Amino acid sequence: MLLIKCPFCGPRPEIEFAYGGQAHIERPKDPMSLDDEAWAEYLYIRNNTRGVHSERWRHINGCARFFNVRRDTISDEILVTYKVGEAPDAVPEKDRPTKGGAVR
Repeated sequence: MLLIKCPFCGPRPEIEFAYGGQAHIERPKDPMSLDDEAWAEYLYIRNNTRGVHSERWRHINGCARFFNVRRDTISDEILVTYKVGEAPDAVPEKDRPTKGGAVR
């Protein structure tokens, strides 16, 4: 089981969370100007990264807030969790998960 560190509540087991898709997807500034192909790409096309990937998660059985996670999809190791709107490199080193942050 993964131990995910909610930036608001602290470390909790993965069963308290729901995956919310790829993080840092920016909504088009003028959606009405997009053709069908561009709109479909915004809605449905996501990266399928092998390696470090930014994801959005929601703490459904806790604070119910969304936050972002940088996770290695190969090892399932969580590198850092951070609030929406923050940059992952802005998280202080002391608040990052320890090596092996994915507790099995």
